[in-house]
Amino acid sequence: MIMSTKEFDVNGTNYKITITEQVIGHVNNLKSLYSAAYEDPESFEDVNSEISSTITDIASTVQPEVQDSDLDGLIQEIIKAVENKAAQIEKELSTKEKPAKEKPTKEKSIKGKPTKEKPTKKLKSKK
Repeated sequence: MIMSTKEFDVNGTNYKITITEQVIGHVNNLKSLYSAAYEDPESFEDVNSEISSTITDIASTVQPEVQDSDLDGLIQEIIKAVENKAAQIEKELSTKEKPAKEKPTKEKSIKGKPTKEKPTKKLKSKK
């Protein structure tokens, strides 16, 4: 499923990428690999090849072919674009899922302070 096409200017070169589910998956994988390397610096060597492979996968979806000098800046722009797209989708979903507004409750004022009206008990009259 094609979500959107984004264009980025990195060091004077105009790059274009179509953000698909696959690209989003690569970006999310890359972010988790970065987190793993950050949280455990000793594991960096273990995840470094996975990071490089994931960056290569993302870069392969960009037109024109990415120059090595532009790769870091371009990957940062793609990560931002995916995060923005995710935030936009989240916002759209949250506005669609808002429940209908409840009926407002009547309020009484006691000594100038608003309080919610409580149901009153009917007292039995003594005969």
